[in-house]
Amino acid sequence: MKSHRLARVSEVVRETAANAILFEIKDPRVKNVTVTRAEVSADLQHAKVFVSVMGSEKQQSLTMHGLKSAAAYVQTKIADRLTSRYVPHVTFILDEGVKKSIEIARIIREENERLEADRGAANPAPEGEPGGDTPESDPEPTDEAEHGQTTEAAEGTTDRPKP
Repeated sequence: MKSHRLARVSEVVRETAANAILFEIKDPRVKNVTVTRAEVSADLQHAKVFVSVMGSEKQQSLTMHGLKSAAAYVQTKIADRLTSRYVPHVTFILDEGVKKSIEIARIIREENERLEADRGAANPAPEGEPGGDTPESDPEPTDEAEHGQTTEAAEGTTDRPKP
């Protein structure tokens, strides 16, 4: 089967599952759920719907149990939307990608803060000078100074009239 058709069917499955979960399922266990993606097998017999659940491990397992019991309802909603010979059997899978990306961002932020604190401790300002002797405070020589011209002489050599 062509890959663009599989992509279209996967997108329909994802959209339909997301709408059913957000607006139609009344199960109190199913909350804080985001449908991240869907994968459909090449023969359109099976669909994996990846969901992200925010909350503790207990809340995640309760939500996954609620989604497992609502899978037949979601499958009927997909059947109403698809016009194909087969309706894929829906399986919900917990997607850890969002949780892992949040954790990685937190670790990177903490490491950057630690590096900034180390840089501040490594370059203390000398007692007599307010800014210290850092490379940023040293003026860099300009092209005019290297060629023996002063800045006043360089400013006066423009051909444009002064406003």
